[in-house]
Amino acid sequence: MTKADIVDRVAAGTGLTKLETEAVIEGFFNTVIAALKEGHGIEIRGFGTFKVKQKNSRMARNPKSGQQVYVPEHFIPTFKFSKDFKIIVDKGMKLNKTMEKKEK
Repeated sequence: MTKADIVDRVAAGTGLTKLETEAVIEGFFNTVIAALKEGHGIEIRGFGTFKVKQKNSRMARNPKSGQQVYVPEHFIPTFKFSKDFKIIVDKGMKLNKTMEKKEK
C-alpha cells in the first residue's frame, strides 16, 4: 500500500477531500519526523511507539573484502507495535487464511 492508497482510504472513510486528507497525513508524517529529530518519542495508545535508538560506534567487517571498517555512532528510528495492534493483525490474517481455504 502506498501513501496515495492511504489517502484514498482515509478520504473515503472521513468525507474529507483527497487534498485535505493528503495535507493531514503529510502533517502527521512531518510531526513524527520532527519529534524524533528532537529526540522525543511518540506513543499512540493501541497502535504503537516511535522512538530513536542510539547505535554506538564499532568496527565492522566488509563481507566482500573481509576488510575492517569503522562504523560511526548513529541514530535510527524504531517503531514498536502495541499488543492490541499485534492481536488485531494476527486475528485478521488468520481469518483471511480461513476464508481463502473455504474458497478453494
